[in-house]
Amino acid sequence: MTTHADTIAAIATPPGRGGIGIVRVSGADLDALIASVTGVRPAPREATLATFRDAQGTAIDQGLVLLFPAPHSYTGETVVEFHGHGGPSVMRLLLARCVELGARIAEPGEFTKRAFLNGKLDLAQAESVADLIDAATATAARAAARSLAGEFSRDIHALVHTLTELRVYTEATLDFPEEDIEFLRAGDVEARVAKLRSDLDRVLARARTGALLREGLTVVLVGRPNVGKSSLLNQLAREEAAIVTPIPGTTRDPVERRVEIAGIPLTVIDTAGLRETADEVERIGIERTWAAVERADLAVLLVDAREAAQHAEDGAILARLPAGLPRVVVHNKADLAGIAPRALNHEIWLCARDGAGVPLLERTVLDLLGAAGDTEDTYLARARHVAALRAAADHLAAAAAHVATDPPPIELFAEELRSAQLALSAITGEFTADDLLGAIFGRFCIGK
Repeated sequence: MTTHADTIAAIATPPGRGGIGIVRVSGADLDALIASVTGVRPAPREATLATFRDAQGTAIDQGLVLLFPAPHSYTGETVVEFHGHGGPSVMRLLLARCVELGARIAEPGEFTKRAFLNGKLDLAQAESVADLIDAATATAARAAARSLAGEFSRDIHALVHTLTELRVYTEATLDFPEEDIEFLRAGDVEARVAKLRSDLDRVLARARTGALLREGLTVVLVGRPNVGKSSLLNQLAREEAAIVTPIPGTTRDPVERRVEIAGIPLTVIDTAGLRETADEVERIGIERTWAAVERADLAVLLVDAREAAQHAEDGAILARLPAGLPRVVVHNKADLAGIAPRALNHEIWLCARDGAGVPLLERTVLDLLGAAGDTEDTYLARARHVAALRAAADHLAAAAAHVATDPPPIELFAEELRSAQLALSAITGEFTADDLLGAIFGRFCIGK
């Protein structure tokens, strides 16, 4: 276990007033600090009533003190928590007293970083602590809890264990080069690599969904004025988020709302109607529409279902959308055209005014964005996890190609296995650069 000479302290509850505020301290030896602040010797893991005092013995607050001796604590070091009344001034005075007694203010995420360095959590679990706090939906929170419990890490460790066994067998093969082909055939290496790739693909699929749960996606609504963009936003948001009138150009600035579809958080942006205009304010709104399109993950183009042929302006909008941007064409006001809600080849006929057909659009959006899988059995993942899994998959694909060659280049095969293992080990922190650790924990809140 790593030991740290310095003691860290921070307010562990959110800023502002609250019923309870907590100052957390972690270090190697906290006996003197606890005695100076409280004048009591608390029993481990028992809430003890105490008066918190300053250097002159004047009472700062009265509350509870909780002691967690090393190594049975969150950080693996001795941790003490002072639970007082949740006023900002009280918390600052209590924190200042801890600093007077030798602690320093903790950096963002430093408590969790120490938990990782002391082997209490692996890196994927440590990241899930912040993800659980930041979860935008209930589904994301449950997925983060599964990652924190170690489900994601166990799947990664299982892959690494299988890779290690295969590497050991391969290295033994290298010791007997004249018999390498027989070694590989006897060990059924080709089938073992295929099974490993299949297992990795399943983990990658769950991680991709988990990354969507964490990061969310952005959907932009575009189209000519008065085609129903604001009405559709209101349907998706389940509230009157945007003003709806029959007057063209009502929406000037983009209106954003966070919505949840099948557990996936989406940011839906209603934009100004796209048309030629001499109105300076409306023109600025249109410029902002195209700026929103540039940062979107998917564009929904609304057109009027009553127009049998595509309007020239609709075609111009489609042509201007970025080439790689997925898009859905929504034929709104289908009820007025006498058309029942339906979906066909990423085109949806619906009525945004009363919501008929909107579920068809929601399913199509999730399908196009690769988020249509089961979100209740996933674990929260980050972009770096997905990148590492993809890198490992690429290395295993190269390894499979090598082992299928006659004769197989064993050295190249072994190197691809090694690279795949390094990529997977970076997820749990068994192989991680210090600068990556700094970037990860620097995004945590202070006190965690």
